[in-house]
Amino acid sequence: MKYLHLIWAALFRRKLRTFLTLVSIVTAFLLFGLLDAVRVSFDQVGQSANGAQRLQTGAKLSFIQLLPMSLGGRITQIDGVKDTTFANWFGGAYQKPENQVFSFAVAPNYLDIYPEMEVSAEHRKAFAETKDGALVGEGLARRFGWKVGDQVPMQSTIFPDRNGSQNWPFKIVGLIHVSDKKAGAWFDQMFLLNWKYFDDTTPWNQGQVGWYVTRVTDVNQADRVAKAIDAISTNSAHETRTLTEQAATAAWVKQLADINLIVTSIMGAVFFTLLLLAGNTMMQAVRERTSEIAVLKTLGFSGQSVLAMVLAEAVLLLVIGGCVGLGLASIVGPAVGAASNGALNLPAAGAASWAVGVALMLVFGLLVGALPALNAMRLNITDALAGRA
Repeated sequence: MKYLHLIWAALFRRKLRTFLTLVSIVTAFLLFGLLDAVRVSFDQVGQSANGAQRLQTGAKLSFIQLLPMSLGGRITQIDGVKDTTFANWFGGAYQKPENQVFSFAVAPNYLDIYPEMEVSAEHRKAFAETKDGALVGEGLARRFGWKVGDQVPMQSTIFPDRNGSQNWPFKIVGLIHVSDKKAGAWFDQMFLLNWKYFDDTTPWNQGQVGWYVTRVTDVNQADRVAKAIDAISTNSAHETRTLTEQAATAAWVKQLADINLIVTSIMGAVFFTLLLLAGNTMMQAVRERTSEIAVLKTLGFSGQSVLAMVLAEAVLLLVIGGCVGLGLASIVGPAVGAASNGALNLPAAGAASWAVGVALMLVFGLLVGALPALNAMRLNITDALAGRA
């Protein structure tokens, strides 16, 4: 553009104001990039399972619906299944309901399916032989000051025992060491109890299973195995949905909250505020340059040229700030995921996110620049130079 130097000079005429506006735009698009990464991570349900070593099978209707124990044997007979285990959600809390703990009642072979969780042979043996024994993650043990041999009273926020009490006593018989640091934030905080003890103690389970976890022999056949598992219970009273572990977690959270609605609402509020802020900046910038715009028109610039330059200035402001913000989101998202040791999975902004982001930059630039650009195009030279505009 032959007028780019004029547009650039006008944009940075008030450097501090432009800088502060750019900070607001960068922040808005950084938030957009991170929230879009959250949305993408929760939209894994329905995608191919190929590449996954483990599959999770739960009730198709709701994650609180239990599955029959007999389903496990049928799953193991499917070609491509290496091993199968099962677990139930316990819903434990320590001392007070606010101290929620990731607690599960697990099958005897649960640890075999999760090699990331390293438990010594001695602790495994104690867990298998102790009815009310529990294995706890090293991070969880540090959090509450637990050690092997401690008696720990846990409150189940869901399941009472056969006497109606929700207080469950456990003996810590071993610690879980996490070898895969990428998954450390999850496994390091786990509290595992024996499924048989759980099933015998609460009248609400009665030999049923919360979900199954299947390990496949070939990750490239995981999608076929998932479909075969779900085909077992088609048109039955306990239809299932088999997903990758990440997709299963996303599906569980989406049953609790509408993630897309939450993300859209937050971004709507952020971008509405951004429009007001950037629009006010452009109005002030053009108002301060009334006499300069009049001089340009005197020198032969048409009203359409002035309109285009003001619009280009607004678009350039949004594009600079937006690209920096999305670029930062591409760095910050994966960095946050790495720092959380796998607790958060925020992918870098992909092509789709950039396409939507750039489109928003252009649209917002045109919107915030429309009114000041029209005013500049309609500016009367005589009134402007006389100070009446």
